[in-house]
Amino acid sequence: MEMLVSLSPIILMFVIFYFLLIRPQQKRQKQVKQMQADLQKGDAVVTIGGLHGEVHAIDEQTVVIASSDGVKLTYDRSAIREVKS
Repeated sequence: MEMLVSLSPIILMFVIFYFLLIRPQQKRQKQVKQMQADLQKGDAVVTIGGLHGEVHAIDEQTVVIASSDGVKLTYDRSAIREVKS
């Protein structure tokens, strides 16, 4: 019983870290993967590098983005940071 009492602060610290740090990060990663899976041709997107453009074509792992000046660039799906409305 004394051992459990002495380990309780460490156990409590791990529980707090899980709910404050690990769980929210896992939820965010799940949302990003879902957003990247739901990409469609014509969506306005922003890449992790800051390029704003429109999805021109989609493959399983790559996305072709047409920027506003007509340049078409190929990116990995994981490079898409957000879909703009």
